[in-house]
Amino acid sequence: KFTDWEDLPGGGRRYHLEVKGRHGWKARYIKEVDAKEETIRFFQEVYDDKGNLIEIHEKYPVNKGHIKT
Repeated sequence: KFTDWEDLPGGGRRYHLEVKGRHGWKARYIKEVDAKEETIRFFQEVYDDKGNLIEIHEKYPVNKGHIKT
């Protein structure tokens, strides 16, 4: 599902996928993995129609819920 990534120090990667909403908003899903491709962090960033980050929802390793920025 994740089509784009960047390499991280230590051999891990940060994958991301952007999804556009109906009203100009977008969500960016980010998955960080270690060198063994095991998930170490997964979260969602929500941007408004002007491209401003308005909310982060960290889902893994602990679901912290939606945090307004």
